[in-house]
Amino acid sequence: MNTYLPQLTEFYARIADDARINTSHISLFMALFQHWHENGFLNPIQITRDKIMPPAKIGAISTYHRCIKDLHELGYIRYCPSRRPGRLSKVHLLPGQSA
Repeated sequence: MNTYLPQLTEFYARIADDARINTSHISLFMALFQHWHENGFLNPIQITRDKIMPPAKIGAISTYHRCIKDLHELGYIRYCPSRRPGRLSKVHLLPGQSA
């Protein structure tokens, strides 16, 4: 079985019953997931919003920040913002996404 299938399957199973999740959340999660895949499924991944927003098709910084915060608070990811310019933020994609 591929490394990513349980996480992806669990994510889609959870969002089916989670009315708080919208298309922007899904798009952001998928961009983070792709970045995780490109980096060998290692946790955490290091990100900047400039690299994640375009593939997520999110144009507004406020939408990005709201969605990444929501995904963190809802237990889909663990987000550790750098809060300092020039420093990369860290995101842990949680195995099985269990909250």
